[in-house]
Amino acid sequence: MDTQTTTMIVTGMTCGHCVASVTEELKEVPGVTEVRVPDLVKGGDTEVFVESEGPLDVPAAEAAVVEAGYTSRV
Repeated sequence: MDTQTTTMIVTGMTCGHCVASVTEELKEVPGVTEVRVPDLVKGGDTEVFVESEGPLDVPAAEAAVVEAGYTSRV
């Protein structure tokens, strides 16, 4: 199956612990193989790159970010 990368914009992360929480929750989404956060924008909108096998289940990914305590959009 093809690997796809989806860019999510996550709002409100301020530190490495925030990144770890979001990453951990996103990796629970079926099909997600990797999560990358190259540049944290403290308290602002941060790009999060989610790699998945096939299309990302966007509603599940957004729910995972909410579970971590943040908001997102694709």
